[in-house]
Amino acid sequence: MTFLSRRINNLSESQTIKMAKLGRELSAKGIDVINLSFGEPDFFTPDAVKDAAKKAIDDNFSYYTPVSGYPELRKAIADKLKRENDLDYSFDQIVVSTGAKQSLANAIMCLVDPGEEVIVPTPYWVSYSEMIKLAEGECVFINATVEQNFKITAEQLEAAITPKTK
Repeated sequence: MTFLSRRINNLSESQTIKMAKLGRELSAKGIDVINLSFGEPDFFTPDAVKDAAKKAIDDNFSYYTPVSGYPELRKAIADKLKRENDLDYSFDQIVVSTGAKQSLANAIMCLVDPGEEVIVPTPYWVSYSEMIKLAEGECVFINATVEQNFKITAEQLEAAITPKTK
């Protein structure tokens, strides 16, 4: 019996980590690098954010959040979407998560069964294909070119759909 699941064998090395390592190596050689690997900001946390975090701790606002996020925040997001984007959502249609990648991973694991296909427009963030592999799904890539302003067409999407598409 092995310690790790068989699914882990399908995964590739993290391209994000690989890119970050290369950026550090080039920087160490004196090469000016703009490292876009991790998506970390190139500035320190603003004082207002630090102060708000400290206040939250002082106010004992430090427990687990509701799974879907704080209702007040979800209502504020619904209000923002209506005010700025003319989109009508009720707060119960909004989920606040730890990040887009975690939400996508959760959705993929809930929706994709082994052998099913997931359409992935390219370019894409390198983690997406690995999430699909972990669910034992198959990636079907659609190339979105600079000439298309990196937007796939309805024709491309329709051509990629098969009976195995999720």
